[in-house]
Amino acid sequence: MHHRRMLLAFAATAALLFTLGFVASRYDRPPATPGAWLAQSGLEAKFLTVGGHRLRYVRAGSGPAVVLIHGFASSLYTWKDVIPLLAETHEVFALDLPGFGGSDRPGDLSFEVLPAAVLGLMDELGVARAALVGNSMGGAVAAVVAAEWPDHVTALVLIDAAGFNLDPGEAPAMVRLATSALGALIARLPFKRLAVERSLREVFQDDAHVTDERVAEYMHGLQVPGAFASIRSLRLSLKERDTIVRERLPRIQAPTLVIWGREDRWIPVAQADRFVEAIPGARKVVLEECGHMPQVEMAVAVGKLLREFLTDPEDGAAGSTSARG
Repeated sequence: MHHRRMLLAFAATAALLFTLGFVASRYDRPPATPGAWLAQSGLEAKFLTVGGHRLRYVRAGSGPAVVLIHGFASSLYTWKDVIPLLAETHEVFALDLPGFGGSDRPGDLSFEVLPAAVLGLMDELGVARAALVGNSMGGAVAAVVAAEWPDHVTALVLIDAAGFNLDPGEAPAMVRLATSALGALIARLPFKRLAVERSLREVFQDDAHVTDERVAEYMHGLQVPGAFASIRSLRLSLKERDTIVRERLPRIQAPTLVIWGREDRWIPVAQADRFVEAIPGARKVVLEECGHMPQVEMAVAVGKLLREFLTDPEDGAAGSTSARG
């Protein structure tokens, strides 16, 4: 009887391990091939070195220059659907900031490196002046560039921008977890795909945007060697500098448009008003039924807003509106 119980226990344990292994294998590998979207979009990834860091970027279109800056744990992929819309009227540059995407992952990354990388990219490419468009953390980066180097910025667009929530304790729960001491361990465990999917469901109002391609891109970005050390260093660099953005906002001279998703669960829409109040002459557009990444959920609407504003930023620098995609 004892021998039979041992065999049954062994069989149950083996079955459990087999099931966990099968599910883990399903969620440990990306559901699509990362980077395939570049060729499909007719874009070519290029690289240059700025401040000792190798940066990946893409370039498209012709006309007045626009630089697109992604958010935390993201990459230039976030602008996939906006780039072709803007490229019809502008020369568009989108980069991976140091610590993200296909760019270098320095273990001692600090926030100050990010605005310098944007300006350095412009200098290396001979772009004397450009409009800056930033989402989330990219908005914070764009705002600092506009405040510190006003002669290089023709217009500024902040999309669900970080800046008033840079204290580490105010970050979304998934961001705090990813940049904690457990982050690197979680990256080595099964089910990290589940964590990526959950984060994407938080940033989008519509779960239809949590596609296999998008999950693969975000998983790949977090699996690159050094990724967690780099982003954790970045977050720690803000521990004593949480006012680095807000204290610079009144110095921004460029015409500014603030775009926000009404249903943003990561940075509440009320923070849009704080940017508008702090930046002289800024205007606001709130997109209904939209989350933290309007450039993905409402790419066509965002593309239209950007083209209208960037065509005549001075005329579009007053007032506030609400819109639907």
